[in-house]
Amino acid sequence: MNPSQLQHIKLIARANAHIEKIKNDVEEDPLRPIYHLMPAANWMNDPNGPIFYKGNYHIFFQHNPYDSKWGNISWGHAVSKDLIYWEHRPIALTPNPESYDKDGIFSGCCIVHENIPTIIYTGVYPEVQCIAHSFDNLNSWVKYKENPVISVPPLKKFVGFRDPYIWKEENVWYMLIGSGIKGKGGAAFLYKSNDLIKWRYLHLLCTGFGKTWECPNFFPIDDKYILIVSPLDDVQYSIGKYEDQKFLAGNWNILDHGGCKNFYAPNTLMDEKERRILWGWISGGGTKGFQWNGYLTLPRILSLFEDNTLSIRPLPELKKLRGKHIQFKRFKQTPSSSNILKGIKGDCLEILLKMEKGSTGSFSFMVRCSADGKEGTSIVFNSESATVTVGDKKCNVEILQDVKTLILHIFLDKSVMEVFINNRI
Repeated sequence: MNPSQLQHIKLIARANAHIEKIKNDVEEDPLRPIYHLMPAANWMNDPNGPIFYKGNYHIFFQHNPYDSKWGNISWGHAVSKDLIYWEHRPIALTPNPESYDKDGIFSGCCIVHENIPTIIYTGVYPEVQCIAHSFDNLNSWVKYKENPVISVPPLKKFVGFRDPYIWKEENVWYMLIGSGIKGKGGAAFLYKSNDLIKWRYLHLLCTGFGKTWECPNFFPIDDKYILIVSPLDDVQYSIGKYEDQKFLAGNWNILDHGGCKNFYAPNTLMDEKERRILWGWISGGGTKGFQWNGYLTLPRILSLFEDNTLSIRPLPELKKLRGKHIQFKRFKQTPSSSNILKGIKGDCLEILLKMEKGSTGSFSFMVRCSADGKEGTSIVFNSESATVTVGDKKCNVEILQDVKTLILHIFLDKSVMEVFINNRI
């Protein structure tokens, strides 16, 4: 074991000890979510490297072990049998001072090559691509002694060079690296390799809008391909074709209408059931004085409807979280209706609403209400404008104008809420 590896082990132990010291205090915050995945304490951002390995789901994430603000970016690690109940594992990777990753272990992915679990990540600064291996079932990680494996971007006029995403075609590894081309817009560089060590640049997989494309994800669903990018703004996706190792993009659409501060840098996993599962990062902390900031969305399944539009639905296994069930059937809202759901209380709820749409008017209700009912978060559906508004976030749902039934599937978890609209957005 070389001096750099020994140093890394000591740095990991120090970071884990700091988290252990403060985690119990953090759990006392009444605003801290309880069924969304988050670190035991301090800062979290992008989900990284989700993988199913030897009967367990693993997910990593951008993590600052020492503060509830961005910085000291390492890779946190959690493991689960069912994608619902998670156990925190020791931090996987942390920066080595005076090295190629001295300023941060930025986003990437995790794959298995020749039976060896391998992380591919961006070290900074400058931005370079690096790898690390695990020889003990993902419990600890050893940085490759010849890092970085890609140290120079293929083009000169680039904006960003980070967040590798890897897949295999016919026993060859392919990698996207998020970037942008000055004067052209966001871009994804495409590389190939047989061994994850020697990489050959091929060309641009795709270029488009924005300045920089962060955290690209590229994968097939049925006979279509989907490219997801995070352009320092609302996350967008395109359904298109993959020909001659280039992506022919269709229309670009917003993946989540909560805004980039409430949904960013998603990452996906193909699980053992051949489901494409996605997580995104939600920013924000709770009560002042409690050291936590950031969590992941609930796992979402991506698929295609018969018309080749994207379906986004919550993971069915979330039913395990259900407790007491209250049901209302066939109630009618009129202009004089008020407080139909009187007596329903809670700050950790699943709400499934099915409503026959009227031609005019609106339907609304509130969650997280104050005792006097004057404060809370409203959810409003307006038939005339075809919009759903959650708090101050308005989502246009014109795709539902010809659908008779509106289905809202809502998950409330203390200070965070996710709203699914007809399994489309």
